[in-house]
Amino acid sequence: MKVLVTGAAGFIGAKLADMLSMHGEEVVGLDVINEYYDTTLKLGRLCEGGIEIKDGCPFYVFLSSHKYSNYRFVRMDLTDKDSLDKLFECEGFDKVVHLAAQAGVRYSLENASAYVNSNLTGFVNLIECCRKFDIKHLVYASSSSVYGMSTTIPFSEDQRVDTPVSLYAATKKANELIAHSYSKLYGLPTTGLRYFTVYGPWGRPDMAPMLFARCICENEPLKIFNEGKLMRDFTYIDDIVEGTLGVLNELPDGNGTLANIPYEIYNIGSSNPIQLMDFIEIMESIFGKKAKKVFLPMQPGDMSETYADITKLKEKTGYMPRVNIQEGLVNFVEWYQSGKYIKK
Repeated sequence: MKVLVTGAAGFIGAKLADMLSMHGEEVVGLDVINEYYDTTLKLGRLCEGGIEIKDGCPFYVFLSSHKYSNYRFVRMDLTDKDSLDKLFECEGFDKVVHLAAQAGVRYSLENASAYVNSNLTGFVNLIECCRKFDIKHLVYASSSSVYGMSTTIPFSEDQRVDTPVSLYAATKKANELIAHSYSKLYGLPTTGLRYFTVYGPWGRPDMAPMLFARCICENEPLKIFNEGKLMRDFTYIDDIVEGTLGVLNELPDGNGTLANIPYEIYNIGSSNPIQLMDFIEIMESIFGKKAKKVFLPMQPGDMSETYADITKLKEKTGYMPRVNIQEGLVNFVEWYQSGKYIKK
């Protein structure tokens, strides 16, 4: 099987490309490597998969992994429609895992156009290629943020999700709607994955674990929003990737649905949310150091609680999260202190 993984220098994408390659699949990784956050982190993730980039990374040049003979990487922007068409035409992919996106809820309040370009234009360009080149299955990243103002806990896939509280969430819901239309019109099998608060080694620097770790280690004030009254369904990266791999092989065929549309949505989470203050306390105990806490009001665009109902994914794929929060944070802190990632 030949798989395209977009966002291959990202947190989930890099790990997924690595696992697919380890399993013997032919993998092409794609990423624009933008500067939304420190690119040395992105290049470090690629290096873990055997893609070494030392003197800059040119666009449209394939780089081969020295770790896996079946893994290649190319730098490309999904808004470059012509180049994307050529890539699909030349490579003959069987399946696509689309993880590339402009991430971050809070940044969407400052730079709306980045989300429109990447999450909407880029998504349409990609799904058009999937249609034209007969891709057998498109799996794409949605987000738990689509649940927005929902007060029904835990969140399940059959809830209405038409009250987003950020532009980021709105673009992810738009992706689900676009995918549904392509599944209906063209019979393209699509599966959207609503990821819940992913954490672990090589995580994004704008997310809680990295922010908290830096503040604890460097004696900086730790900003805690909504006075600490937040709950998150933190999900370890290995569990996220295992769930994604399981879905990739679970082709939606529409059998048994009202309109026989080959379209699916799944939550992928731990289904075990914890209080943010408990999360911080565990990190403090692992570091052996207290944080200097600053309590602040709720941030615009944030959700007070996330909690995944993963019943559907369990029934379809046998998914079962394996890494508890203590084990996951120990792994994260060990990585953080290892020096593998050095900030610019």
